[in-house]
Amino acid sequence: EVQLVESGGGLVQAGGSLRLSCVASGFTFGDYAIGWFRQAPGKEREGVSCIGYDDSTTHYEDSAKGRFTISRDNAKNTVYLQMTSLKFEDAAVYYCAAGMYMRRWSDYPFWGQGTQVTVSL
Repeated sequence: EVQLVESGGGLVQAGGSLRLSCVASGFTFGDYAIGWFRQAPGKEREGVSCIGYDDSTTHYEDSAKGRFTISRDNAKNTVYLQMTSLKFEDAAVYYCAAGMYMRRWSDYPFWGQGTQVTVSL
């Protein structure tokens, strides 16, 4: 059974940091790109960042550039999203997902259940 489990969300003040983790099982982790997505209330889900099969290729949407860092540890089947300088507008449910093509946001077939990030002013 394919599983992706996110953790690390929580309440943080604006300007603070959080590190999200995504632990995967049930598939060959090293064969898949991993993406982080988020969905705020009343908004569509959006891609935030993604990482290729190893650590060599990463991508960030404009909302994440310079503030978020994605990384992966294939030995632990885990992907991380380090978020710094958090803004109120970063508040959302964050999801990780596995797919074959990094930036094809609509082509991620495997999803986690999400972790809530709340940013207070």
